[in-house]
Amino acid sequence: MKPALYTSLSSVLKKQYGTKVYKLSLQSGCGCPHRDPVTGQGGCTFCSEGGSGDFAAPLLPVEEQIRIAKRLVDAKIPSSVPEEERRYIAYFQSYTNTFGDTRYLTDLYEKTISFPEIAGLSVGTRPDCLEEDKIRMLSDLNRKKPVWVELGLQTIHEKTAERIRRGYPLSVFEDAYRRLTDEGLTVIVHVILGLPGESREEMLETIRYLAGLTPVLSGIKLQLLHILRGTELAKEYEEHPFPVLTMEEYAELLQDAVRLLPEETVVHRLTGDGPKRLLIAPLWSADKKRVLNYLRKYVQPREDR
Repeated sequence: MKPALYTSLSSVLKKQYGTKVYKLSLQSGCGCPHRDPVTGQGGCTFCSEGGSGDFAAPLLPVEEQIRIAKRLVDAKIPSSVPEEERRYIAYFQSYTNTFGDTRYLTDLYEKTISFPEIAGLSVGTRPDCLEEDKIRMLSDLNRKKPVWVELGLQTIHEKTAERIRRGYPLSVFEDAYRRLTDEGLTVIVHVILGLPGESREEMLETIRYLAGLTPVLSGIKLQLLHILRGTELAKEYEEHPFPVLTMEEYAELLQDAVRLLPEETVVHRLTGDGPKRLLIAPLWSADKKRVLNYLRKYVQPREDR
């Protein structure tokens, strides 16, 4: 069977900016409304202590964060690319980056996009933390530089959402998606494949639902379920083990998922990384190079064909 073709983020950005664009993982200092601020307990069962931002720069003034993150990323950039030509997406990934004072966040994001090397802003958040003033703020920023809003949906199935303690119904996502796209904002949706209790068909139903959104979904992140130490999911897995996807199962599922997506939907992620020091399962996912090479038998960027 031929590999499924997808529109890759790297190709879209290279076409737009004329060069490869890199992400800088930053922190806003926001927490999560779904976690107890004192104990840190609660939240989605799969979410790590770092709020799914385990690779972010330390929480410092944003100019310092950018400097630190650039130093790490620049080690991957060929020396033939002059520093003044390098471009980056500022990615606020940890926790819920619209869960805070609007004035503070406006100042933070304004300062972030003021750096000439920052090509755009990506804000990770929850659909239930997008009040009108937050959407207005993001819309205003989007007039200055491109803004992406990343929403952690994970699944459309309410029974799974309750099991992983997502904390909001699908109707909240639908309302947020409508309000964001009405403002012309780019929306990227996160989906986790392999959630406990979900069948293969249920996972594909989530992809079909997203593939049918109006307006067409701008971007998607497909994430393999990682069971990480210190999470509620890890406790569940230890007490009542449930099956996790093999590499072969994930590759075949990913192939079917990609085939369902419209060509206009950009794939931002095919699997994701779990910090090796925290990873409990599936252990095969820790060998990133091997995994990506294997996945290329099943899915390939359109520009490679």
